[in-house]
Amino acid sequence: MHDDSLPRDGQRILELAARSMFDLFANASEGMMLVDRDERVVWINEQYKRFLPALGFDRVEDFLGHPVSQVVHNTLMDRVIRTGKPILIDLLSNRAGTFVVSRIPLRDEGGQVIGALGIVLFDHPETTLQPLIQKFAHLQRDLDDARRELATQRRSKYTLGSFLGSSPAAVEVKRQARRAAGSSSPVLLLGETGTGKELLAHAIHAGSSRAGGAFVSINIAAVPDTLLEAEFFGVAPGAYTGADRKGRDGKFKLADGGTLFLDEIGDMPPSLQPKLLRALQEGEIEPLGSNKVVPFDARVIAATSRDLAALVREGRFREDLYYRLNVLPIRVPPLRERRADIPALVEALGEDMALRNGTPPPELSAEAMALLAAQYWPGNIRELRNVLEQAAMRSESQRIEAASLEQVLRDAGVESIAPASVTAVPSLPQPASDSRRLRPLAEQVAEVEHAAIAAALAATGGNKLAAARLLGISRAKLYERLAAPVLYENQSIA
Repeated sequence: MHDDSLPRDGQRILELAARSMFDLFANASEGMMLVDRDERVVWINEQYKRFLPALGFDRVEDFLGHPVSQVVHNTLMDRVIRTGKPILIDLLSNRAGTFVVSRIPLRDEGGQVIGALGIVLFDHPETTLQPLIQKFAHLQRDLDDARRELATQRRSKYTLGSFLGSSPAAVEVKRQARRAAGSSSPVLLLGETGTGKELLAHAIHAGSSRAGGAFVSINIAAVPDTLLEAEFFGVAPGAYTGADRKGRDGKFKLADGGTLFLDEIGDMPPSLQPKLLRALQEGEIEPLGSNKVVPFDARVIAATSRDLAALVREGRFREDLYYRLNVLPIRVPPLRERRADIPALVEALGEDMALRNGTPPPELSAEAMALLAAQYWPGNIRELRNVLEQAAMRSESQRIEAASLEQVLRDAGVESIAPASVTAVPSLPQPASDSRRLRPLAEQVAEVEHAAIAAALAATGGNKLAAARLLGISRAKLYERLAAPVLYENQSIA
């Protein structure tokens, strides 16, 4: 070490200080090594020698002279020599144990790196540095938990298989959703509240090329107008009093690389509609309080229970924004247009209720199921679930009868309750007489299958592929059923 700016006495003191520091570390540390500019180990002190057996060396001579990366696993001494940058504190783990180490480059008078000094500050850090390591481990666990929770929240929860139903209306919605998943254009989901628009948005994302990205949603009706701009576009650091000093990303940026779901788009305030339109057209946003634009790449799916076309005619929704969103419109049918799906929906809702409450799923009588199928359901599937939950809570047994459901409907304020009829559910067979039941089970099952296939073919005009989709079976399975011998009399499939 030499510094021409110092007087001779000062230079002498600097050299003595450097030597004293070296001697101090050599004696007080748990071990030291020197590596030359060719990354070879040239010296170790006495303390370091005790690590050699664990590293696989019986003699010091076998250790010295070798490249440090070959004799000390996981070392970064070679990197320090190549970069000339020190690593002051680090954890090193290898066959000899876990150590707190420091690595310092050594330079000649011209400033060139001629080697590196490695110092083992502590061995067994799990005891000597226990408080620090515990704190670090606790923070790391919290960070990992937060990352997992965030990933779970922004992962798609549903697929198209989650949209239950085999009625023609349900089959058509799923067909359109599959086509939308294969496109990158905006999707507009139209339908009454409670029909499953958010579920379909998740499903479209899950089936798209962006499935690995985030699914970020925002319910526009649930956010005050004054906060929507910040929610959409984010906030620049210190944009206003009380704003986060680090700023905050908006939903558009969070959805970068994935899908942004704009629920209840019909409630978008007019003042924000031009900014939303510009973001969709330009693929960039301007955070609140910033004069810089930020690019984003997110596929937009919007949904509304309102009549957007009527809002456009009334001047309450921008026409150009409407056309920008209405590229791939999908109408989600209300429950009253897919009554044949009610038994499957009731079964799925009942199983979900059972999992949440830790109880067996409810069972419905044929009359109770028919009563459900006969209702108008203005609240759709959300209302159906509410009625089922109330009926299950009030019922003294696992079985729910029509009278119990009718009372729940009356208490909910339904003015006109449609009468129960077992013919209200197309997929529900009529109860057979006792004499008809006294036949082989295979014959009765074949009869029900035969009737279902005949109804599906009639509904699809004889299109076997469409009929198979309607029945939820493959075309090959349909042909197999058609070719099976008839086990009962007076039945034929035209």
